[in-house]
Amino acid sequence: MSISSVPLIINGKEEHTPSTFDVISPYTNQVCWTASAATPDDAIRAVEAADAAFEGWSATKPAKRRDILLRAADLLEERLVDNAEYMRTEMGADVGASEGFVVPLAIRMLREVASRITSICGSVPVVEGEGQSAMVFKEAMGVILGIVPWNAPYVFGIRSAACALAAGNTTILKSSELTPRCYWAIGRAFEDAGLPAGCLNVIHCRPQDAPEVVNAMIEHPAVRKINFTGSTAVGRKIARSCGQNLKPCLMELGGKNSSIVCEDADMQTAVQGVLAGAFLNSGQICMATDRILVHSAIAPTFIEALQKALASGADTSSLPPTLVNTASKTRVESLISSAVASGAHFISGSAETKVPSDSGVRMAPSILGGVKENMSLWQEESFASVAACMVFDSEDEAIRLANSSGYGLSASVFTEDLRKGLAMAKRIQSGAVHINSMTIHDEPVLPHGGVKNSGWGRFNAAEGLDEFLVTKSVTWMD
Repeated sequence: MSISSVPLIINGKEEHTPSTFDVISPYTNQVCWTASAATPDDAIRAVEAADAAFEGWSATKPAKRRDILLRAADLLEERLVDNAEYMRTEMGADVGASEGFVVPLAIRMLREVASRITSICGSVPVVEGEGQSAMVFKEAMGVILGIVPWNAPYVFGIRSAACALAAGNTTILKSSELTPRCYWAIGRAFEDAGLPAGCLNVIHCRPQDAPEVVNAMIEHPAVRKINFTGSTAVGRKIARSCGQNLKPCLMELGGKNSSIVCEDADMQTAVQGVLAGAFLNSGQICMATDRILVHSAIAPTFIEALQKALASGADTSSLPPTLVNTASKTRVESLISSAVASGAHFISGSAETKVPSDSGVRMAPSILGGVKENMSLWQEESFASVAACMVFDSEDEAIRLANSSGYGLSASVFTEDLRKGLAMAKRIQSGAVHINSMTIHDEPVLPHGGVKNSGWGRFNAAEGLDEFLVTKSVTWMD
């Protein structure tokens, strides 16, 4: 693709700013295009545009809002191939992850939330006072700020923007500087679907400007709620600013997700689930399997089965998966080297990834054994095709190890005993637990979010829509 400049979208118009920044493709480690860099003043204009559009959009009949969102879904589907190519170029995803998983999931999410719009309603409770009645309304909040990451841009952009719009709010998406064109594509689809100007604004900025740009929006009185998806470290900063400004926030943060393989697990199911959970999208998913916990009675057999599965699926003619940038690769290599230096060993993979110098940012998948609880590889989110394996002797020990993480986003349990699986799921401190399937599971009808350092609040389903509504009680004398 030729180098072009990705504009901002403010009040229904695409804007090219004097200042731009380079977007580097991990496929080549070269500039794929540039993007307009918003200033705090640009961010304020986006908020003001959303604020001006709020009265009209919140008064729009639910059926009309639904039809616009459904039309946007149709446009995203028509443009699926191009949109998936933007994702591959900007963050290095493969065809399966981009065209077969992320973009289709985003389209399904948009259609599902559109279908819920006409079901938004309040209630008529019976109050205590004689001669008095009451009604409870569900109303739009106002302007919503969505701060979204790079690793599954269409999913994160849709669930942030569409839930807000479905509830009658207007919104600003502050995109990741790594994937601005993907978020521009979302904004373009909504605009082309007939969304009124100002209802959805899309801005991006240089990384060094992000704190000032984001805080300018959080501090603006028109912004009523913030939703953030990203790292726990950045989430703490966003939450701190929200707290100082008394703004509610919805946080979907990092994960350190465990797959527990019980003694009675179906070996093939467990191996497939663990490998898919660890390596899908180069492991660059917040729900990815970081920790593999295997019962000691089957550990040798399971590890051998893992190695055979990896060997049979290996394609020596293909390059290893991409990571989003060299900084990410360097950090993960440091986690691995530190673990090996402290006694860990490779179950699969190696310490070096031999690739041509012009092939971009590449890193072969690895699974390490012999890890200890105090290792950084066991405690920190890797966000790469890397997993650490540990053996346990009892279910209590497995639960303790899974819960020892400060995170709590997703987990999985592999067992042929559903009663045992459900009992373990109740004890695992996590926003989701998947029995006999991988830790990566996100679909429109299931609430999605975490506990502990993985955040609070929920996207998706009825719970996700409620996050963007306020409840108002009205009473009167008959």
